[in-house]
Amino acid sequence: MLKGKHIVLGITGSIAAYKACLIIRALVKRGAEVQVVITPAGKEFITPITLSALTRKPVISEFFSQRDGTWHSHVDLGLWADAMLVAPATASTIGKMAHGIADNMLITTYLSMKAPVFVAPAMDLDMYAHASTQHNLDILRSYGNHIIEPQSGFLASGLEGKGRMEEPEKIVESLEAFFRGSKVQSTRLTGRRIMITAGPTYEKIDPVRFIGNYSSGKMGFALAEECARRGAEVTLIAGPVSLTCSDNIRRINVESCEDMYQAATSEWTTADAAILCAAVADFRPETVADKKIKREKDDLVIRLAPTHDIAAALGRMKRDDQLLVGFALETNDEQRNAQQKLEKKNLDFIVLNSLRNKGTCFQSDENQITIISKEGLRDYERKPKAAVAADIVDELESRMR
Repeated sequence: MLKGKHIVLGITGSIAAYKACLIIRALVKRGAEVQVVITPAGKEFITPITLSALTRKPVISEFFSQRDGTWHSHVDLGLWADAMLVAPATASTIGKMAHGIADNMLITTYLSMKAPVFVAPAMDLDMYAHASTQHNLDILRSYGNHIIEPQSGFLASGLEGKGRMEEPEKIVESLEAFFRGSKVQSTRLTGRRIMITAGPTYEKIDPVRFIGNYSSGKMGFALAEECARRGAEVTLIAGPVSLTCSDNIRRINVESCEDMYQAATSEWTTADAAILCAAVADFRPETVADKKIKREKDDLVIRLAPTHDIAAALGRMKRDDQLLVGFALETNDEQRNAQQKLEKKNLDFIVLNSLRNKGTCFQSDENQITIISKEGLRDYERKPKAAVAADIVDELESRMR
């Protein structure tokens, strides 16, 4: 499965860095081409000469390779790779990855990566168990990264074996399983066709301006990853966002509400369920200027027309054997408005968000939801969006026949 694959191996400043040699050997033995990117701290534990001898490639550590202006392109590495593996990954590097702190070549490469990313944490148990480390790992999961951790080990605690880096052979087996497509677990969703909408829509005013919103798409992408992990055949209809998703998720990129409407109504005919997480614009400019509008007077009036109500359209199309899940973002009378939307749009259940919960909803890595259905409502605690996605998919799965 790894023959001919391009693997970027990120090495950080951990005592487990010596195990990177074993990872490289296993990858090369399986026919992969490996490019090492190492942090300055990583070079304190293992020498680039050793790594270069194993990969037959110069090790990349600094932005500039020489003093003549020659530099290493992290963007090119992101395009070259079929996968990126960070092993060992220290608490510091995990924190930087989670929050986009691009102060070394490894992090800039990660932020430019177009391929799936695998992370093998390596630190002592106390550091691993700390709430900030767990929060950062949850953030990475919500971004679609794959966290490789030991399933068991030698530590006598509730986090048995956690913290230490997984064994090199197991790490390489995880990559093989990914490319083999066998990483999903068997559940009620196995083989079911799930359509998910995510992100904002942009409604053009002129060639350079649009009406939009602050949606990052993180919740929808987390839902897509969770459904795929449980074995579903996922189609993700994504508005204009910068997020990436796993290769086993079929992605359709759209920009406007009209684009999303056309894609969603087409895909819905063969879907078993849909989760409508996108923040679709309710209005669009009645006319779109073909040239940039100039500042020629003190005011500008833009007439707006309503866009398609995608949820209502799918609700009218829904068959008895389909499940339809909606989202409601409210600022007041939350439960009443969500309940009305549930009934009006023929949804099986609706996920309520509230802007009153600071630090959730748009652009955030956490969410706090209430699931409302005809059977009642259930409140959930605030948690990372990856964990919220699991709660929502649990509810969906419980309704699958």
